[in-house]
Amino acid sequence: MQHCQKWLEYLPFPLVITNAEDCIEHYNFLFARLAGGDTVGADVKTVFDQWKPEESFLVSVTLHNRPYVLLHHSILVEEQPFTLYIVADTTPVQQLRQEVANLETQLEAVMESSNDGIYITDEKGVTLKVNSAIEKMTGYPKHCFVGHNVADLVKEGTLKRSITLKVLEERKRVDYVYQLSERKAFATGIPILKENGEIDKIITNVRDLTEVNHYYNELQRAFELNSQYRRELDLLKGKLKLIDSDVVIESKQMIDIYDMAERVADVDATVLILGETGVGKDVLARHLYASSKRSQKGEFIKVNCGAIPYDLLESELFGYEAGAFTGANKTGKPGMFELADNGMLFLDEVGELPLALQVKLLRVLQEREIQRIGATKSKKVDVRLIAATNRDLKQMVAEGKFREDLYFRLNVLPISIPPLRERKEDIVPLANSVLEKMNQKYSTEKRFDDKLERFFYHYKWSGNVRELTNLVERLVLTVPSSIIMVEDLPVDYAECECAGSHSVTSELNRVMTLKEAAEIAEREILALAVQKFHSTYKMAEELGTSQATIVRKLKKYKL
Repeated sequence: MQHCQKWLEYLPFPLVITNAEDCIEHYNFLFARLAGGDTVGADVKTVFDQWKPEESFLVSVTLHNRPYVLLHHSILVEEQPFTLYIVADTTPVQQLRQEVANLETQLEAVMESSNDGIYITDEKGVTLKVNSAIEKMTGYPKHCFVGHNVADLVKEGTLKRSITLKVLEERKRVDYVYQLSERKAFATGIPILKENGEIDKIITNVRDLTEVNHYYNELQRAFELNSQYRRELDLLKGKLKLIDSDVVIESKQMIDIYDMAERVADVDATVLILGETGVGKDVLARHLYASSKRSQKGEFIKVNCGAIPYDLLESELFGYEAGAFTGANKTGKPGMFELADNGMLFLDEVGELPLALQVKLLRVLQEREIQRIGATKSKKVDVRLIAATNRDLKQMVAEGKFREDLYFRLNVLPISIPPLRERKEDIVPLANSVLEKMNQKYSTEKRFDDKLERFFYHYKWSGNVRELTNLVERLVLTVPSSIIMVEDLPVDYAECECAGSHSVTSELNRVMTLKEAAEIAEREILALAVQKFHSTYKMAEELGTSQATIVRKLKKYKL
């Protein structure tokens, strides 16, 4: 036995030899490393954690919680009985078995996910697998097919015909259209070949053409409805020809406002735009002009009544004749009403008009004519007037600071633009739109951090769109990194960051029911999701609910 140790070391797997009493006599280095030391003289069974004989030549064992098998063979050396054990690692085998099982499960899932019937046979036509669609098409359960030859199934009447038999006969792909009761079906049989060119399996795919035709017709109807809904939506939104790229609207309030602007674009009634400073009154006025037929005939003229000194405002509005006053132009000068003839005149900050000019403005609105300073004759003008103010004209009328008759002349079509804090759905899209413009203007590639977008959403924006625009431009110019974060906000904004990020808490400072509080939080979360995700399915996935629930909630909160 002395020479055993040498040849044991040449073999590439752990080996051990035991005597008649199962005590270890010899082993190789691989077994010593596996067992963790010298085991000569030890009972081989005690080396392993578990010992379970499986067959006459096979024992299942575990060592250090890892499974192995021992292949053993009895040998005689110098008339003495010994047993040779070969240790084999079963982990690769088990992994292979698991992979095969996983592939089997995946194949089953793929077959069952198909609406087409899938029928698999071996090279002799014996059925190996079918999916549930075959049950639906034939009316027979799976066990009526599996294990049976398709030729026998045709004879028995379980199958009316079999494309598998034609594939076996022709040894190539076969396509066939046939009738299933009152339904048509299209079947394709494909042979899977071995390396030697012989057929290994045959896969048949059966598609119900009646159902396909039904789906096609339904799809056509869906396309027609989609086109109809698009037309109705375009009509509802007034086709929103957003010529000015500054117009960014997501909220229902602003969509309704621009919808109404589209509907009144081509009437000559005076429009009075109300709203806080910076909400976008100027943008709406320009949109009214761009959407009207007057944009093709006349100019859009803007006059800021609060920016021009009172003594110059009259001449700016109505013009003057040559020599009308000291320093006047020798040839005279047309006023803004004349320049806006056939077009539109936008009087911004109309609440700042002095009472004396309010009388002359009222005359223009009533008689559609103007008279230059120093002129003896009036001149007809065709001007549509758009006025805007951030002041309460009704209160000014009560205080005697604004003429009541002029107020009613201006207040024919009032449009009130809500402040940015009351249309939160517009905030983040508007901020990103401004950011994109600034990136183009300054050749940068900045973007907002998610936390900064949440700050934008919750901040009160007392200066509205103008304040938001100015802040974004400042951040683009002053922040060196490509990602703009909450920490980059100016000091006066950073002080509000904590309050802004807990707006739900601030709203809850008043006494309310738990249901009201939950609805406030729910609406804010949904509003943020609307801005971040462009699909109700994605919103449902991120918020951990169903798409139907998201649609219902969005409708509830008018988002």
